[in-house]
Amino acid sequence: MLLSLSNAPRDYAWGSTTLLADLEGREPTGAPEAEVWFGDHPGDPAETSEGSTLDAVTGGTLPYLLKLLAAASPLSIQVHPTIAQAQDGWGREQALAADDPARNYRDANHKPELIVALSDRFEALGGLRPVADTLRLLDALDGSAGVRALREHLEGGRDEDLLRDAVGWLLSGDAQREVDEIIAALSDAASDEFAAELAAVRAIAGRYPGDPGVVVALLMNYIVLRRGEAIFLRAGLLHAYVSGLGVEIMAASDNVLRGGLTPKHIDVPELLSVLDTTPESVPVLQPSPGAVTSYPIDVPDFALRRVVLTGAPEPLDVAGPSMVLATGGDVAVTGADGVAVAVPVGSAVFATVDETSLTLSGTGEAFIAQPGR
Repeated sequence: MLLSLSNAPRDYAWGSTTLLADLEGREPTGAPEAEVWFGDHPGDPAETSEGSTLDAVTGGTLPYLLKLLAAASPLSIQVHPTIAQAQDGWGREQALAADDPARNYRDANHKPELIVALSDRFEALGGLRPVADTLRLLDALDGSAGVRALREHLEGGRDEDLLRDAVGWLLSGDAQREVDEIIAALSDAASDEFAAELAAVRAIAGRYPGDPGVVVALLMNYIVLRRGEAIFLRAGLLHAYVSGLGVEIMAASDNVLRGGLTPKHIDVPELLSVLDTTPESVPVLQPSPGAVTSYPIDVPDFALRRVVLTGAPEPLDVAGPSMVLATGGDVAVTGADGVAVAVPVGSAVFATVDETSLTLSGTGEAFIAQPGR
C-alpha cells in the first residue's frame, strides 16, 4: 500500500524563510521554516492521505526519521550518544518530566545521521581538527591573553586529551573573558591556509556574539557540500549545520547533547562523557554519475538512495517500510497495484512492508529511504 505524506514545517528560529518555499514553488510565509518531518516520531508524526498520522499506521516502529532541513543560520553545536550511552542516560533521567529543559535524553536510542545537500552550497562543521592544524590557525589571530590561553590548553599532550580539556574549558562558564578576546581577534585574522574557516567562524560570531560555541567552532572541520554530496555523522562526533537546504535521515531519536550556539540547556559534563575527541575529518560522499546514488553507511536503522529521473521508469527493490521524497521536477511512484501516485515536490509517499519493489517515473529528483541492511 502507498500512502501520501505531508507535514507542516517546524518554525525553529534558525530556519530559512525562503529555501523550502523555493523548493516547493510557493510564496514564502514570512516565518522561519526549518524542518519538515516525514516519520512516525511522536514529536511530529507525518499526516497521511487517509486522514491519520503515520504512527497510527506503523505503531511508532519506524526505525528512521526522514527530513527536509533548511538552515539560514547555524544550528547548535551538538553530539549524539551511542545506544549504550542513550540507554544509560535515559535510565538516569526517568525522574525528570518529559518537557524538563534540563533533560538530555528524550529516548533510549542512538542518533546517527546522514545529510545530502539540495542547495548548491551547504555548510557544516563536523569533527575536531588535529591540534597541530588548529595551532597554525591560531597563528592568524593576535597575541591577546585569550588566544594565548587557548593555545596553552592545546599544548603538551595527546590530541584527544587536549581537545577534551579545551572544549570543557571553553564551555565551563569560567572562560568568558578569554572567549570574548578570541572572538574579537577574529575580525582582523588573515590566513591563506584557513581563509574559508576564519570567514565561516566570523559569520557564526555575527549570529551568536559572545557565545563560547564560536570558539569551539574554531576547533572543528569546516565542510562545504555541493548538491548531491553528503556527510555521515556517527555517534560521538561533534557537528553543526551552518547553512543550506538538505535531505536528512537519522535513527528515530531526539537525543541531542549541545555544545554552544544555542540558548538551550548545555550540560557540559554529560556532553564530554559522550563526545569522541579523536581528531578526524568527515569524508564527503559523492553522488554517482548514474541515475541512482547509494550512500555507503553502516547502520541498521536506515539507508538512503538518490534517484535522478530523466523520463525512463526506474524500478527499485525496497525492503521494509520505505519512503519516496520528491525534491525536484515531476515524480510519480508505482507499487504492486500498478497505480501511479504523484509525489509533489517537498512531500513524500510511504510504502508499507508488503511493497517490495517500487517504480519511479517522470523527470526530476527523489530520495528513497528504508531501514538499513
